[in-house]
Amino acid sequence: MLNNIGLPGLLLIAIVVLVLFGRGKISSLMGEVGKGITAFKKGVDDGKKEIEDEAATVARDVTPEEETDKDKV
Repeated sequence: MLNNIGLPGLLLIAIVVLVLFGRGKISSLMGEVGKGITAFKKGVDDGKKEIEDEAATVARDVTPEEETDKDKV
């Protein structure tokens, strides 16, 4: 059903949405969507950084525990 909608159909839908909600409401809604996308990307980047930091910490300490215990005594 949706594959039959062409350019004129999309324009008609856009005009109806614009009339129903108004330009101000749509622009504020798009602003909120943009903020949400930005926050999501930041969260993904923070998660990746946290995983990389944890992997780097594990990679640094490669000495077996038995040898570290002998050094402490």
